[in-house]
Amino acid sequence: MDITLHLAQQPDADELLGRSPLAALIGMLLDQQVPMEWAFSGPYTIARRLGRDDLDAYEIAAHDPEAFAALLSEKPAVHRYPGSMAKRIQQLCQYLVEHYGGDASAVWGDVGSGAELLERLKELPGFGEQKARIFLALLGKRLGVTPEGWREAAGAYGEEGAYRSVADITGPESLAKVRAHKQEMKRAAKAAASKKPPKK
Repeated sequence: MDITLHLAQQPDADELLGRSPLAALIGMLLDQQVPMEWAFSGPYTIARRLGRDDLDAYEIAAHDPEAFAALLSEKPAVHRYPGSMAKRIQQLCQYLVEHYGGDASAVWGDVGSGAELLERLKELPGFGEQKARIFLALLGKRLGVTPEGWREAAGAYGEEGAYRSVADITGPESLAKVRAHKQEMKRAAKAAASKKPPKK
């Protein structure tokens, strides 16, 4: 699976995301409470610090938890919360080892439908409903994983021509559009919250 993604906005980090299903999953896991580029460059940083060209679920799952947390905490840190994220990444890799023989692509390799894929993604540690739908849209729009009904399963994130999430980013221009959409959503949420009557 050699596909170019433009999520880290760094050629080496994006190249790893495009060829490594595990790197893409870990990038998606890290994509919360930090800028998207920071999250999606994380897998490449982790691989480099492990002295590897790619990530291995078995190696990460078996890594000493304290040492792995220290690896993510090195400056520059892989995430704003490197300790808790190290734990989540290890839980994800342990799950992949246990259920998919350590092969991240097996999560979507043989699915019969978009609905089935959504369920599988929601079972992954650290993947809630929204994250699962966004990653499903990323698989469909950018990585050629298109089981029947994938757009419906991804919900609004699966829509053609939308600029809602990382699934819609192909370069700097689309990144700006996604950022603008997210800002608009935040503004709308704040406005809605301010209109609520105060609690008595």
